Amino acid sequence: MTLTTAVRCLLLACAIALLAGAASADDGPIGYIKTHAGAAFVVSGGKALEAVPGLALRQGDVLRTGDDGRLGLTLLDNTVMSVGPNAELVIDEYLFEPGNDKLGLGVRLLRGTMQFISGVIAKLRPDAVKVRTASGTIGVRGTRFLVTAGN
Repeated sequence: MTLTTAVRCLLLACAIALLAGAASADDGPIGYIKTHAGAAFVVSGGKALEAVPGLALRQGDVLRTGDDGRLGLTLLDNTVMSVGPNAELVIDEYLFEPGNDKLGLGVRLLRGTMQFISGVIAKLRPDAVKVRTASGTIGVRGTRFLVTAGN
């Protein structure tokens, strides 16, 4: 990474932190549902909510889609995830405080498919992003991938 690219990433991270505020498990939303189709739900605080655009996501939320369901979500650091039919995704960890050097993102794909496009957390600290499945853990080093977990 060139010095210019590193500086741009740092400035982007600072701007996002200022606009969005620091996000952690104790602070409000960590992201939002952007798109949905078919049967799609978010289980948050023990309550199943229909996943509609604008629905706030929090650490610990479970995203579920049915046979015809699909979800698109964006986290505060601009990480983008698209979840396919018959999927279950758990947001285990989200920490985005770049000004305090606190970064982390951990999700578990229990079943189904998910496309992942990394955001600022992966750009600033790639080893802080983990995607887990029943058969292994993906350490994010690139910017985009597709993962499938068995039923």
